[in-house]
Amino acid sequence: MCGITGMVRGAGSEPVDPERLRAMCRTLSHRGPDDEGMYVRGDVGLAARRLAVVDVAGGSQPVRNEAGTVHAVLNGEIYNHAQLRRQLMRQGHRFEASSDSEVIPHLYEEYGSEFAERLEGMFAIAVWDESARQLVLCRDRAGIKPMYYAAGAGLVFGSEIRAILASDLATTLDTQALSDYLSLMYIPGPRTMYREIRKLEPAAVLVWRANHHTIRRYWSLAGTPRRDDLSAAKAQETLVALLADSVERQLMSDVPLGFFLSGGLDSSSVVAAARRARPDAVLRTFTVGFSDQSYDERREAAEVARHLRTSHTEAVIEPRASDVVDRIAPIFDEPFADPSIVPTYYLCEQARQQVTVALSGDGGDELFAGYLSYWADKVARHYRKLPRGLTGRLAPALLRFIPTSHARSRLDFKARRFIENALDDPRRSHYLWRVVFRENHKAELLNPDLFAELTDSYATHEPHDLAGADFDTLTRFQYTDANVYLVDDVLTKADRVSMAHSLEVRVPLLATSMIEFAFSLPDRLKMPGYKTKWLFRRAMADALPARTSTMTKKGFNAPLPRWLAGPFRPLVREYLSKEVLRRQGFLQFERVNALVNRHMDGVAENAREIWTLLMLSLWAESHPGHR
Repeated sequence: MCGITGMVRGAGSEPVDPERLRAMCRTLSHRGPDDEGMYVRGDVGLAARRLAVVDVAGGSQPVRNEAGTVHAVLNGEIYNHAQLRRQLMRQGHRFEASSDSEVIPHLYEEYGSEFAERLEGMFAIAVWDESARQLVLCRDRAGIKPMYYAAGAGLVFGSEIRAILASDLATTLDTQALSDYLSLMYIPGPRTMYREIRKLEPAAVLVWRANHHTIRRYWSLAGTPRRDDLSAAKAQETLVALLADSVERQLMSDVPLGFFLSGGLDSSSVVAAARRARPDAVLRTFTVGFSDQSYDERREAAEVARHLRTSHTEAVIEPRASDVVDRIAPIFDEPFADPSIVPTYYLCEQARQQVTVALSGDGGDELFAGYLSYWADKVARHYRKLPRGLTGRLAPALLRFIPTSHARSRLDFKARRFIENALDDPRRSHYLWRVVFRENHKAELLNPDLFAELTDSYATHEPHDLAGADFDTLTRFQYTDANVYLVDDVLTKADRVSMAHSLEVRVPLLATSMIEFAFSLPDRLKMPGYKTKWLFRRAMADALPARTSTMTKKGFNAPLPRWLAGPFRPLVREYLSKEVLRRQGFLQFERVNALVNRHMDGVAENAREIWTLLMLSLWAESHPGHR
């Protein structure tokens, strides 16, 4: 695992300054504390910070081919590197070490910019071809590892935005990205908070040559053949075998390895597959919990740990406001407000004390239909058929009688969200389940001159809705979630927070074989009726405690409503004050203050809204040039 960065200058520009490149690279030291390497020649430079995981002694980067005409840097892990190495050796290539990164320049020699199609793993890669004067960037299929770039006559890239900013690139605020963030708590690709910097999207290859660049996709789930004739028994058997193969591959490590364990189905299944693969090994598992019992899952995790005979470590989170300001918010280089960043931060901090690599259960909900929103989509179909007098007047009126709560399973929040969104177009309704601020709310919240230039943030989802048109309704929703929410929220969170602690996190459920299998399944196997994650539950029932495979999804959430009214209250009052908001120039204080006061007084539960605004303000205060 590494942090990578680099640049190629446009025609007529000055050569790459090695000291500037080194400064860019060192902004990524947390991603790679073990080693630093650079390649600089004239108008091109590549650099890497390394977290040594495979071939600890011999895996330095950049790597090169025998002739020194192809140089590459890798962030991630190539799980099929041993097979590729054997194939390349039969084709006459020679290797100096045994690292996974070394196969890349040789694979590029054989297949050019199509080399990424032969890789299985999580990766973001840059290859410089000296002979062709060509830079190639690529990213893995699921979008597990990040790649940012700024392209003009030349091109600058990095694993994180901070590396590009250190190149001294002039940047301006992308106001549409700001709007999208307010809707979703994150910024969907390819946008970032900076107009000049973009995310390379998953399964994409960017080729820069002769002062211009092109981007193409090398893989897509759209058009995946459906397996309507597959029986439930055969589907379960296939799923178990694919999971076993993926976990076996991802146990590859020359340093200590462990597992995140929430007690839910996904992370428990990964640990169960590892136990089957390593019956006598010491498996280290980690979980965090809360004093608020409605959010705490330590009991469920401990039950799985006992069942699978793991060496289990747990901790209770007592959040510190200073950590949010100084350690958590700055990780992302742009506003990011998924509340689970707080427990994930402490989970990674805890795990890194014992291991360098951790396997997680991310991706299971998108692949096997685990989210409550899929259940809500089905209920909404029937709700839309009810008389408009009932759905348009009576149901909203009844919401007044549901008491406000700051506990986890809040009936008021779920009922209000359903009634607000269920009558919309089905695809837009699915998008709205996760929206924090709708367009009409942003019109009241944002300063008028800012809002006037914005478009509806549903545009971040609509292209994926359309691309998935050949899927059944459920799979179409899953396809959109996998391309937006999974990539730009779930996996972004996992990458940034883990790498802030120099911890590599792997996601076995997102192996290519697992993804393609899941999207070939008919909806009757994933969610018959209202039974979320039906196939996955049945497939893992024999390997896990009975309660684990049958309990409803909770999600890795935090008691944010109570934190904001308690230990984070001073942050809210400081960073959402009239003085601060007027100086930043984005938000109207009166509207923000009303949201805050109603939450603090217990009249309403506005935690997601307040947290989203707070994280925006923290970003704006640390990036004053973009107000």
